Amino acid sequence: MTESFRRSGEYPQGDNQQPAYPQQHASSPVNPEWPPPPAYEPVAPVAVEPGTTVWPGSGQGGSGSGGEGHGGGGGFAGYPGAPEPAAASTAVLMAEPVPATEAPAAAPKKRAKGPLALLAAVAIVAAAIGGGTAYGIQELTGKDTTSSSTSTTVVPTAKKGTIAGVAQAVSPSIVEINATSNAGSSTGSGVIITTSGEIITNNHVISGASSIKVQLSNGKSYTAKVVGTDSKKDLALIKLENAPSGLKTATLGNSDGVQVGDDVVAIGSPEGLTGTVTSGIVSALDRDVTVSTDESQSQDQQSQGGSGQWPFEFGGQQFNGDTGSSTTTYKALQTDASLNPGNSGGALIDMNGNIIGINSAMYSAASDSSSSSSSAGSVGLGFAIPINTVKSDLASLRAGGSDS
Repeated sequence: MTESFRRSGEYPQGDNQQPAYPQQHASSPVNPEWPPPPAYEPVAPVAVEPGTTVWPGSGQGGSGSGGEGHGGGGGFAGYPGAPEPAAASTAVLMAEPVPATEAPAAAPKKRAKGPLALLAAVAIVAAAIGGGTAYGIQELTGKDTTSSSTSTTVVPTAKKGTIAGVAQAVSPSIVEINATSNAGSSTGSGVIITTSGEIITNNHVISGASSIKVQLSNGKSYTAKVVGTDSKKDLALIKLENAPSGLKTATLGNSDGVQVGDDVVAIGSPEGLTGTVTSGIVSALDRDVTVSTDESQSQDQQSQGGSGQWPFEFGGQQFNGDTGSSTTTYKALQTDASLNPGNSGGALIDMNGNIIGINSAMYSAASDSSSSSSSAGSVGLGFAIPINTVKSDLASLRAGGSDS
């Protein structure tokens, strides 16, 4: 019986001594008679994956599998043994959890927010820059709302890139202008640029006029007054009196980005046919066009009942009559879009619906006395003042213009 007992238990090391390896499970309460834990700091915790913290051990499992006893680490259960080499395995932490401020898992969460916060900051800065740019444009073009863009798409998405889409989007911003003087009357076109009723047109359309009537695309008419003129650029700014609310303003584009061959649309009131739409391409850039600055030329046009062409010079030749001795030359966009008397002051538009020029001069074979009636009409030789020239002149026009 004694031998059997010793084989199934532990061999004593002496009389009245406890077994060298007590049968104590790691989860059992600590025996108060056991010696106190060693007086050194516990080994620092090691994080192996988010949410799991472990203590370095001596290579012995906490439950005794593969070890010599049940306590693991070479000591009694619940107390770590002497430090082991760095290659030792790890055992799951059974002591007090690490404070939240020391938890390694918190750092990745904070870092994960970094890119999002950076993107948000960039978005805020971009919005601020965009707002500042829009404000700057507004200050340059007046206190009223003025659409000015280099890449805005005004045309509805379903009709983007189509003539019908451009006409639908821009036609409400194009008006017909009837100027009357003692010599007669003339018809031209204009472009609404502010919600308060500012309209850009050619100087020769309203020069010398005693009264100006403007007809909107909805057929309603209003009187207008001249704000400023610049005969050297053949530009004028007029403004509706008692302008209605809800005016549709045009979007002024960037004529510097125009290229030869670009598709364009022209909208105006040729021969009094309000809202006429034609199309073509940009035929050439930076054409030197010479026009008259003499007010009497406008009166001669009016005396012909508005059917007279505005005379201009191009390539050393004069068209539509004599420009006179007082002239000015400007750089123009050339287009083959059909332009006729009454298109002056109207819009030349890109396929995104942005105004890129103000139509100012056009040649028609009907103006030559030698031409027969069958050859009358546009021959695809028209010119427009680049819209960037117009934008740079707006402040001067609002102040009365260079002719004041």
